[in-house]
Amino acid sequence: MAPPSLHDEDLRTTIRKYALQNAVRHRKPPRIDAVVKKLIGEHPEFKTEIRDLMPVIKKVVMEVGKLDVKRCEEELKRLAPELLAELAEAGERREEILPPLPDADRGVVMRFAPNPNGPPTLGSARGIIVNSEYARRYKGRFILRFDDTDPVLKRPLLEAYDWYLEDCEWLDARPDEVVIASERLKIYYEHAKRLIELGGAYVCFCGRAEFKKLKDASRECPHRNADVEENLERWKRMLDGKYEPGDAVLRVKTDMRHKDPALRDWVAFRILKATHPRPSVADKYCVWPTLDFESAIEDHILGVTHIIRGKDLMDSEGRQRFLYKHFGWEYPITILWGRLKIHEFGKLSTSELRRRIESGEFDGWDDPRVPTIRALRRRGFEPEAIRRFFLNLGVTENDVAISLKNLYAENRKLIDEKANRYFFVTSPQELHLVKNGEEFQGVARALLHPNRRDFREIEVRRSVFINGDDARTLRVGGALRLKYLCDVEIVSEEPLTARVVSDAEAIAAGADDKKKPVIQWVPAENYIHVVVKRPEVEKPEELGIGEPLIKQEVGDVVQFERYGFVRVDSVEGQTVIAYFTH
Repeated sequence: MAPPSLHDEDLRTTIRKYALQNAVRHRKPPRIDAVVKKLIGEHPEFKTEIRDLMPVIKKVVMEVGKLDVKRCEEELKRLAPELLAELAEAGERREEILPPLPDADRGVVMRFAPNPNGPPTLGSARGIIVNSEYARRYKGRFILRFDDTDPVLKRPLLEAYDWYLEDCEWLDARPDEVVIASERLKIYYEHAKRLIELGGAYVCFCGRAEFKKLKDASRECPHRNADVEENLERWKRMLDGKYEPGDAVLRVKTDMRHKDPALRDWVAFRILKATHPRPSVADKYCVWPTLDFESAIEDHILGVTHIIRGKDLMDSEGRQRFLYKHFGWEYPITILWGRLKIHEFGKLSTSELRRRIESGEFDGWDDPRVPTIRALRRRGFEPEAIRRFFLNLGVTENDVAISLKNLYAENRKLIDEKANRYFFVTSPQELHLVKNGEEFQGVARALLHPNRRDFREIEVRRSVFINGDDARTLRVGGALRLKYLCDVEIVSEEPLTARVVSDAEAIAAGADDKKKPVIQWVPAENYIHVVVKRPEVEKPEELGIGEPLIKQEVGDVVQFERYGFVRVDSVEGQTVIAYFTH
């Protein structure tokens, strides 16, 4: 069946199918950008016409958005059962990988709670993908909560809030609810006051070193047994800014003889006199909750049923369980997973990445050398490849050490069939071509993709540029094939010259089909400069030249033959900037 054209009556139906599929997948109204992406992915010929199509797309998406999920499923089953089957197959595949959640029949609410001091990294993507996938599997809810209550040591980056939302959307993990902790401090103050009234918290004036000695000796702080009224007055003075940082903290009463000192009377609030980067918060507050307190309160308020956390954070659960006991709450079901180590990136923390970016060592958060989702997007990775990569890891308490080669393999499956092929050479060396004693002229009819019958024509006059490494291997009398152009024999090394033995027509007819090296090349009279941004720290970019048609692929992933996949990022005059994919 031929794809619909701009004026085809079936165009509206095609758009509606993709809108219905998006609505069923997310169980909420479809998004215009997702439908556009699907439409262009299935019908690349619409890419240049998308502006003209937008009124139709917007209207159809709005119509579908008014339907409930059940109606969308019924219509999609009638209109395009293969798209419904595609969703079911993807869901079944993911269910086979992820272990079932315990007690999921009581409902499922999952959350991912980052500190937005930078954009999502690969480590963040694991939590985003797995938590959202569980919520989708059990028709539950997925919450993105920004735990941004440390404006000093883990100071949030204002742009990172939007970056998280963008990357969640891109990873097909759109949250059902977004919560920003720094804008909910009054809620935590109310719970702190209630905790004091329950006798479960007290204001402590011990210095850090002083309290550590008491804690290690299993001895109580001298302020621990102050009465409720006195603690409420001290708490009010904290909130009113009467104390300086370090003068006082609010502690949760636990068990000062607990076998684990880390769980003994832990800090719930401390004084931090710093301006928060969010304008709506700024310098309103000087008393801030610790992550253990804020997170515990939010998990209860938001109805979180299952928490997936690193096994290295078990102390947090131990501290929070004391808090839940004071309030008489039931703690969520906890699932532990091991550390994730990706060989190519080591243990770079977001704080360390931020320092190196601000020092100028890296160009930004989308520098191909950093392990952020923004960097992978710019390099040309498909979101589905990243989803498969992390879902295949499953959920296990074992530590996982893995190479990015696994991610490359998943991504190659998705991009290989649609990436056009082009010639690109590094360290270019000119090769003069002669035929019958005269300067060669010819046209190569080169395939854009080996599985499609789309061609590009490359005109050659007199000479071409070949890769410097290839040039160094050539000797007089040696034979090789310039792909799609001609077979040649080297007749001189200085200057490098070759005699054309068989041209493109003869090669196509099968003439002189002996085994010989086949190399890529670029026409010497018509080429563009190419800068490839690479992920290697020791080799952050590579220079070369390529075919002029590469300039038409901005925003797309292409394959430079015998080099690798790249995403064409931008064009500056006669220079293309590309990001190495793999």
